[in-house]
Amino acid sequence: MKTYDVKVHPSAANLPREEQLAWHIAEFAANCGPLDADVSEMIACRIVDNASVALAAINRAPVAAARAMALAHPRKGGATLYGLSGVRVDAEWAAWANATAVRELDYHDTFLAADYSHPGDAISPLIAVAQQMGLDGAALARGIAVTYEVHVALVKAISLHKYKKDHVAHLAPATTAAIGAMLGLSTEVIFQAVNQAVHLSFSTRQSRKGEISSWKAYVPGFSGKLAIECVDRAMRGEKSPSPIYEGEDSVIAWMLGGKNDAYQVSLPAPGESPRGIMETYTKAHSAEYQAQALIDLAIDLSSQIGDLGQVKDILLETSHHTHNVIGTGANDPQKMDPEASRETLDHSIMYILAVALEDRKWHHVDSYTRERARTPSTVALWHKIRTVEEPTWTTRYLDPDPDKRAFGGKIIVTLEDGRVITGERGVADAHPNGNHPWTWPDYAGKFESLTRDELGDAERQSFLDAAKGYAGLPAGGLDALLPVLKSGAVTPSQPTGQGIFDHGL
Repeated sequence: MKTYDVKVHPSAANLPREEQLAWHIAEFAANCGPLDADVSEMIACRIVDNASVALAAINRAPVAAARAMALAHPRKGGATLYGLSGVRVDAEWAAWANATAVRELDYHDTFLAADYSHPGDAISPLIAVAQQMGLDGAALARGIAVTYEVHVALVKAISLHKYKKDHVAHLAPATTAAIGAMLGLSTEVIFQAVNQAVHLSFSTRQSRKGEISSWKAYVPGFSGKLAIECVDRAMRGEKSPSPIYEGEDSVIAWMLGGKNDAYQVSLPAPGESPRGIMETYTKAHSAEYQAQALIDLAIDLSSQIGDLGQVKDILLETSHHTHNVIGTGANDPQKMDPEASRETLDHSIMYILAVALEDRKWHHVDSYTRERARTPSTVALWHKIRTVEEPTWTTRYLDPDPDKRAFGGKIIVTLEDGRVITGERGVADAHPNGNHPWTWPDYAGKFESLTRDELGDAERQSFLDAAKGYAGLPAGGLDALLPVLKSGAVTPSQPTGQGIFDHGL
């Protein structure tokens, strides 16, 4: 690995491109080393993970709307859409629709460090480009490995949340670099594309604050569509703003820490094998990742508590991030509101703990229904839960050693009779360091449980076989990575309204 110092330079310094972070990202992407066997295997797992959650969300309103927009852009020789056969659209629109489907349930992989991320958000755009460009599985493997590596490097080094910027600002350049790697583009071309992606991808965290809307699901689709357009433009020889990270009016200067701030970003040296994906982890539960370990803990504690009506108070001691993003430290009254959106409820650890304690399980649909949120006993328990930051948990959250990093907390339950029941969990059971680290059978099991009603046994096995052997798929064979559901199982267009794209077809 090579570590680069990244800070603002005055325009008069004329910082050489070879010393710019965007160039370092591009140079790695253009010279990615061979993939290790465990990296290739984990990529297969994440392809399955994405398909599982995309198909489970296939007819939810945001997904149907995104798909309708994509269907208005047909393209012979384009990319395919989750669930549908015989349909091809422009790659950027397939990226838009498919990534929205993957993101909708907040149920796929994550990486947490200085910032937050869902690196698997880039997989759908990469498959779409690979399909349209006629690439094979080996090229796709390289692209996916690169996007994880770049994304993990940026998330470790640069906090966006600290300055209330959304994490799309790391997703977009990581996806862009990966497309360049997949296509075998030069460092120069990837550099220009990354500059543009960074320039255009900064947005505020209001999308994840207060009453959280369906835009949260569209963010990776937007990022993927943007990345494809940035690469296309750069391939035509066009230039982009630079130095985009280090310039006098750059994103660091005005959107992050300012002209006196500095970061250290570590990336593999040219030719070095990428292993970033091995530091990431997926979700066993459809909720914000920082809730994963706490759901597991709540399910275990529930039997010890017994009658939840006797609970006087529940205190969660946790990290700064968990307390301030999904806890009472966020100061969002919406997180305590039974009428809040699903997107808001899955970012409320108070709601999540109440439901997990009562139901002793978690379900991607049932745990979020309006009736479930309005249940009087749930509301009563929900409003007895509060969070505080415990510095020890913050230190563990940010530990540079992935074997020591923790994202959970300690739950302290005080009963009306004065008894106190406590428990703590550092990582989710499914985490690589957890009680049951997920491997291929777990990902395949998740696919089975989420698609058993929409796919026959033969179709399900055919997809799993293709996903497991994805790296050996020939050019033109990547359609097998987006499963087709039974006829009638997918609503082809937005059922609740029409948009501009529907007119004139």
